[in-house]
Amino acid sequence: MEFFTDMRTSAVHGRAFAVMGFCVGAFAAYAPQLKRQAGLGDAEFGLALLVGAAGAVAAMWLAPRADRLLGSAALVVCAMMVAVGFLLPGLSHSWLTFAGAMFLASGAAGLLDVVMNARLSGLEARSGRSLMNLNHGLFSLAYALAALVAGLVREAGVPPVWCFAGILVVTLLMTLGMRDPVPVETPEEDTGAVPATLPVMMIVLAGLIVLIAFTAEQATENWSALYLERAFAANAAEGAMGPAILGLTMGIGRLSGQEVVRRVAEGRLMQLAAALAAAGLMLAAFAPVQGLAYAGFAILGLGVSTIGPTALAWVGKTIPSRLRAAAISRMVMIGYCGFFVGPPVIGFMAEAFGLRLALAVMGVVLLGITLVLVPALRATARRGKLIA
Repeated sequence: MEFFTDMRTSAVHGRAFAVMGFCVGAFAAYAPQLKRQAGLGDAEFGLALLVGAAGAVAAMWLAPRADRLLGSAALVVCAMMVAVGFLLPGLSHSWLTFAGAMFLASGAAGLLDVVMNARLSGLEARSGRSLMNLNHGLFSLAYALAALVAGLVREAGVPPVWCFAGILVVTLLMTLGMRDPVPVETPEEDTGAVPATLPVMMIVLAGLIVLIAFTAEQATENWSALYLERAFAANAAEGAMGPAILGLTMGIGRLSGQEVVRRVAEGRLMQLAAALAAAGLMLAAFAPVQGLAYAGFAILGLGVSTIGPTALAWVGKTIPSRLRAAAISRMVMIGYCGFFVGPPVIGFMAEAFGLRLALAVMGVVLLGITLVLVPALRATARRGKLIA
């Protein structure tokens, strides 16, 4: 079957995506406790996450150099850095120490994000297979599993540092045999079908699509447990079901998207997915009962799941190998800021207007992908003789 062939082809990269999912999912489940442990309000928590965003952006600038320097060990080293980095927030008991911990943890995550996506994009081009949705789906399933388990562990009274210590051990085991040799790219002939120089406007538009999708995704991952506990008096395990449901449905959506993208044009898929995600987030934001909030997060997960990976895959397959690393790096620099900017933005809006309205605003922003960005990207691609 095509699915199992894709799994074998990207087995090494899939482990890196899974490690990221374990760390981020457990953090989402423990977010309310980490926030209380450090004595932070909504705005203070958001500001600390913004400091983490600065660490991520700094790491992204260094990622191409680190990728070249580490060579075949890049995925192993970066995965271990992420697992070690996420131990630190559990040791923090003040804003300063929590912000510093998030700077280091998010920095490691930003480094791994760039490296594993750039490596995977190159593998897609060499193998001729669509692998981005599959691997992002593995991230989401790992995220859902970690969020659910961490929620149960938290309910049992286990301190966060011990939960992340367990993830570190799992990561150590997963990195065995995870080396990824860097192949030598052969020069491509210029056929005129693709631009000879980097298509800046296409990169910016696609990057903005990924930025909005990942902002909505990561903001919901970090704030859904808090939202459920605050709006519906959910306990720790019930609160953790928010990010767990989101991660599970995102995993389902991305694994399904692995097949859908073979039959539906990338632009149309992103438009439909963004509209579905916006509807789900609106439902969650204005849900009168907890069950409908869960349903909203599930719909959001199905919709938002394929937007970012599809945009990354489309850019990767349309850019020649001599430009691919630069294109993916710049697109990731734009798009992956959403992973780190989303949570603090929601925090500031929640402090000023309430968490329900903050989530609803993100739903409106998602519609911008459907109504503005994808049509603009399609027009730009046609002018450059690319397919969108």
